[in-house]
Amino acid sequence: MNQNVVKVAVIGAGSLGQHHARVYAEHPDAQLAGIVDVDRARAEEIASKYRTRFCASIDELDSVDAASVVVPTEQHFSVASRLLERGVHCLVEKPMTLSTEDGEALCRLAEEKNLILQVGHIERFNPAVMALNEVLENPLFIEAHRLGPPAPRVKDIGVVMDLMIHDLDLILALVKSEVVTLDAIGVPVLTPKEDIANARLRFASGCIANVTASRITVGRQRKIRIFQPNAYLSLDYLAPSLEVYRKAEDGDGKPRIEYEQVHIESREPLETELSSFLEAVRGEHPPVVNGRDGLRALHLAESITRSINEQFARWPIEAQTPPLPSGQGWGGQ
Repeated sequence: MNQNVVKVAVIGAGSLGQHHARVYAEHPDAQLAGIVDVDRARAEEIASKYRTRFCASIDELDSVDAASVVVPTEQHFSVASRLLERGVHCLVEKPMTLSTEDGEALCRLAEEKNLILQVGHIERFNPAVMALNEVLENPLFIEAHRLGPPAPRVKDIGVVMDLMIHDLDLILALVKSEVVTLDAIGVPVLTPKEDIANARLRFASGCIANVTASRITVGRQRKIRIFQPNAYLSLDYLAPSLEVYRKAEDGDGKPRIEYEQVHIESREPLETELSSFLEAVRGEHPPVVNGRDGLRALHLAESITRSINEQFARWPIEAQTPPLPSGQGWGGQ
């Protein structure tokens, strides 16, 4: 057996947890030591498929080095904190917790225990994003669109925490500057929480980001566009693809646009993410998305959600405003 093998457990055997189990089971540097879930039938099915043991609770786990926490968001803090107290390195799916207070507590606990706390912002490991890092210079304007139908497993959070937070994390990593102002709007359609949202962020660097997320769709879209001096970058997470449009000059000095389709390495982002986590556990490098990174994205998402909720509270008052007289509405003559 590989002497550097990491004994790892997966907490949560749902639609995403099963894929964590699959990757670990196939990884040469991991030993899948157990699947934990309160749904016994589901956990036993996944455990049998990947030739590991089922556990009804964390307490039943044998000694493990690391764990993926893939339970509903409301349980992230309680599960991850118990694991960290036991000396287990953790990868916690996004958003890391429901509140920044819990997120801060997790970060402090991991730091006190000298343990790895990685947050599952998987888009950082998208091959198109990894290629983007090679051509990114000084982003001035960013536009992101993330649309996807609601997942049955997501019941406790709105679209900002569910979908938009992916782009918020990436934008914070790309811009490397503090957000100084934000404007946000959101609308509940399918759930009591916002199902479509837009946020406009202004950074201290001068960069502006316009971010839209929606669960009101039957298809999926994951795109981000970046404008920087002398170049426009267009990235499709799903393809994945990266196009670069650069300003150039002809031989006679006339401006023109050069187009490049960047070569993208084909690799599953989850495999790359979990491989990176295992490397961090073995001490080969710090986690690519550490607890503090996850906390920054969570804080921004929380601020956007708070702004949207404040608008929700005002809507009943605004709805009582008398309508304009006939002929004086929008476009009236």
